[in-house]
Amino acid sequence: MYEGLEAHLRRVVTGDDADGRSVVIIDGPPADAAITPGRGGLMEIWTDELLKAIAPRETTDCGKGKVVLSPPHQGVKIRWFVIEPLPEGVPAELLNAAAKAAFANFGADHHIKDQSRHSAMHETHTLDVICLLKGEASLILEGGETRITPGQVVVQRATNHAWVAHGGPALFLAVLIDRPVTQ
Repeated sequence: MYEGLEAHLRRVVTGDDADGRSVVIIDGPPADAAITPGRGGLMEIWTDELLKAIAPRETTDCGKGKVVLSPPHQGVKIRWFVIEPLPEGVPAELLNAAAKAAFANFGADHHIKDQSRHSAMHETHTLDVICLLKGEASLILEGGETRITPGQVVVQRATNHAWVAHGGPALFLAVLIDRPVTQ
């Protein structure tokens, strides 16, 4: 995995100072991280409510807090995430159990619906904008697989999905927006 990756990722968050002038209020690494060695992890940038007014003078770090998969109700979550290639020769039962444990670590084991195509197949009620920054990966869906390379963007619309890294770790930037889903 990218050892110490979270120390190399930089987030810059703006706000207003006491005089109403725009300034940088946060300049540093991810607020929090949930890393599973050999599998990857989530590194939080920002979480906020979409319907709440923006308060530029507020200096609270909205990336801090327990790392959870989904944004708050009617909210948005911005994060980096890393996935590792699946280890070869490991039985599916062990991969499935490891995926469930990793998802439970960030409050999301209930999002895993069917692990028959991939151990980390999960479905959330979010609109996700996901950009691959480094490495190569495939988006796994129930109806197929799509390979992407750095700079390419996926708009993932509340579908059952998983990610597979090819040849080494893959680093993504994701914006997750909570949305109601109709069937």
